[in-house]
Amino acid sequence: MVIVDRIVIVIVLAGTLVTLAGTIGLLRLPDFYTRLHATGKCDTLGTGLILAGLIIFHFVHYSSTPLVPIKLLILIIFVFVANPTATHAIVKAAHRTGVRPWHLGEKRR
Repeated sequence: MVIVDRIVIVIVLAGTLVTLAGTIGLLRLPDFYTRLHATGKCDTLGTGLILAGLIIFHFVHYSSTPLVPIKLLILIIFVFVANPTATHAIVKAAHRTGVRPWHLGEKRR
């Protein structure tokens, strides 16, 4: 059980680091489109990894109740469908309203 706990820690920590990378991308990248790209990708993967670690943890420590891992799996599927869809809708709306992408040599917005 100790090995599985360490695997869960690594998976949850990886998800946390991916989410942190998205946050750093949000703060450091030059324009709206690149910021949204970084946060959209990293949020989806980071959340998926964290929830996968929670599923494994629950199976190891609370194997008598399979309802929680099923709910977490449904949540992973929802996040993997909803996050890219929402990101695409926001980018499309920004493009239609005239938000211009950043080009090399321009000042950051």
